[in-house]
This record gives sequence, structure tokens and C-alpha cells, in this order.
Amino acid sequence: MTRIAITGAAGRMGRNLVMACAESEHATLTHALERADSPFIGNDAGVVAGIDAQNVLITDTIDGTQFDVLIDFTHPTVTTKYIDYCLKHDRKMVIGTTGCDEELEQKMEKSGESIAIMYAHNMSVGVNLCLKLLQTAAKALGDSVDIEIIEAHHRHKVDAPSGTAVKMGRVIAESLGRDLDECAVYGREGQTGARDRKTIGFESIRAGDIVGEHTVLFAAEGERIEITHKASSRMTFANGAVRAGCWVDHKPPGFYSMSDVLELSSE
Repeated sequence: MTRIAITGAAGRMGRNLVMACAESEHATLTHALERADSPFIGNDAGVVAGIDAQNVLITDTIDGTQFDVLIDFTHPTVTTKYIDYCLKHDRKMVIGTTGCDEELEQKMEKSGESIAIMYAHNMSVGVNLCLKLLQTAAKALGDSVDIEIIEAHHRHKVDAPSGTAVKMGRVIAESLGRDLDECAVYGREGQTGARDRKTIGFESIRAGDIVGEHTVLFAAEGERIEITHKASSRMTFANGAVRAGCWVDHKPPGFYSMSDVLELSSE
């Protein structure tokens, strides 16, 4: 049984992670973390999540905690702190934090030399299957189509485009031999001129309580192909993260992806 610690346990994603641990046959929640000024400190994590008590009180300290894998979906600055802790104490991590910059991603990769870390922009099994489909579609269609990525999330999401949308763009760009940093176009306004077929467009929508929707449009003359994933509940991400936690618990040091967990990585 994999012992799981969860950061941001009282947040929207944290509560779903608590529920996912409770429903898992292979994981058990042993620690729930929140910031020091959280009003939920001292409360049972299960009760806060809206399920039966889990006999795990929410705390603001990780010291002295017994766990195998830390699941973190918080903020880049918090994630950095917990990577350092896990390195020092030889604990494994599953990281789903969004808005991580290149420096932090490089830190994760470097840390994989000492501990097992699984990092993904999106823990959904469906999204990761879509990434594989996008790779296939891009290779088959080549430069004969215009490519646009449209993503929508809830009004509280602070970064745009989403990490998942960027990951989709990178998968497509790499399949086409392009550099996403050079060919990405983020939104359009005014007299933009004719579209350059070598570009990959991004559009972001922030509204209401949309959990997460991503559509990649491959448009040619006379036809178009759309690959879409829609999440209606955060539990899809939480279940994927707990699955990843149980998987990484049995792995040696390394920097892993959700494709590794699902055995979707290219040979």
C-alpha cells in the first residue's frame, strides 16, 4: 500500500485527491498539508473533502511525516520547496502544478537523478491518449493543414494557455520538426494578414466553472479533423495522480511522465 501525502489538501484539487486516495485499493492517505493561515488546519482531511473521516488531520508542517509519495498540485514556489524536502528525505513525488517555468522543470529533471519524480501537465488518462493521437495525426498530415489549439478552463485559473495546451503544441511541433517557441501564435487581433501555415495557434477561454476542455483543429482545404478532450470532473485528474503515485512508488530514481505510467511512450 502506497502512503500518500497531499499538499493543498483543502483546495479544489486537494479535496479530489483526498477522495481519490479513499477510493483507491492501492493507496492510503497519511498526511494532508495546507498553508499556515488556512482555516482548515486541524480538521480531518476526509471531512473537509466531503467524505467520511480519514483520521488524517490537515497540518501546515511536513516534518516527521511518514509517507512514500508526495502529490503536489499547488504553486511553483511551493513545489520548489517540496522538491528540496523530498530530495533531502529520499521521498518520491507526483507533480501536477501548472505554470512551472523552464527553470523549475529543469530542477525536476535534475532531481530525478536522486529520486523518482513523475511530472505531467495533465494527469487524465484521456488527455494522455489524446497526446498520442496528436502525434500520429501530425505525422500523417504534415504541413498540409493549419493547426489551432483551443482550450477552456474555469475563471479562477491563473495561467494561459494551459500547460496541457502547451504540451499538445510541443508534441505536434516536435512531430513536424518545428520549434514551438518560434512558431506559436497566442491569440490574434487586428490586421494580422494571411495565416502562416507553419504556425500553431492558441486560443484561451476563461469562464465559469469549466473544469478543462481542449480541442486541436487540423484544417485543410475541404476537410478538418478535430481531436477533443473534455473533463467534467477534477476526479479524472485526481484518480490519474493517485494511480501515478502508486506507480512511481515502485520505480527507481528518474524523471517520468504520465506516458510512462500508461506505457504510451514511444519505443
